Amino acid sequence: MGIAFVFPGQGSQYVGMGNIMDTPMGEKTREIGKSVLGDGFLRLLREGPEEELRQTANTQPAILLASVAAWRLLDAAGIRADYLAGHSLGEYSAHVAAGSLTLEEALRVVRRRGELMEAAVPNGTGTMAAVLGLSSEEVEAACKEVGEVGVAVPANYNSPGQIVISGERAAVEAAMEAAKRRGAKKVIPLSVSGPFHSPMMQRAAGEFARVLDEVNWQKPTVPVIANVDGREVTDIERLKETLVKQLSSAVRWEQSVCYMAEQGVGTFIECGPGKVLTGLIKKIVPRAHLMNVEDLPSLEKSLAYLKESR
Repeated sequence: MGIAFVFPGQGSQYVGMGNIMDTPMGEKTREIGKSVLGDGFLRLLREGPEEELRQTANTQPAILLASVAAWRLLDAAGIRADYLAGHSLGEYSAHVAAGSLTLEEALRVVRRRGELMEAAVPNGTGTMAAVLGLSSEEVEAACKEVGEVGVAVPANYNSPGQIVISGERAAVEAAMEAAKRRGAKKVIPLSVSGPFHSPMMQRAAGEFARVLDEVNWQKPTVPVIANVDGREVTDIERLKETLVKQLSSAVRWEQSVCYMAEQGVGTFIECGPGKVLTGLIKKIVPRAHLMNVEDLPSLEKSLAYLKESR
């Protein structure tokens, strides 16, 4: 059975994440983070404040740094993946693991990505909400129903019965009500700084494409699954195109996980803070073997399981 490493996106952060960088095994990752982002940034990961850590321009490089630190521990132990995937921001962690770009370049890219996403839409004009218990077709119909109010679109196809919508605040609120009328079990407004993965992010695309053009990209050594279509990326030009498109397009996480399972992946290891993706994958592929690595205890537990299963 194949192995996939998966990397979390924005929302999985917490103060104290990445403490594995304070160990001898994490020293190299910590030093790179320090050289690119500074001592103060590393203190933010360890000590907070949480409100500052939640700012998109800080959250994105923070999660990437912690995720890559976790992956490097697995790599040092000789654990290799057959496929790599990340949820939104996590796609950049996946590309570091695939050798598509260096950690230094990735930190600079995602910091700029966060800044552009924050600047793309005036604060408070856009929002997101999670819709639980409806099919993707019903959620799409609810969004179309409120088209006259404004932009509201599916942004994350997370798992069966869990879809996040995004767009203009009034339109998203109207879509939430439409989803309830269609039988949604629960509709939850999300505390986010913008309407991510919606057409409202298109304003950031041009500048972000230029940012990606400045990177010394390499062909991925392991297939990376693109968020925008749930298929493998191995070509550099397609790689850049999918990452730009990802800003304003839906994250097709359920489709990505299903594709990897169809290719023979039976073990998914979440590298980075939290267990958000582990919970989603459990709903998508119930029989999969699921692990996470975010600190030394979870690393030891995962390695023990992998050793036993060989």
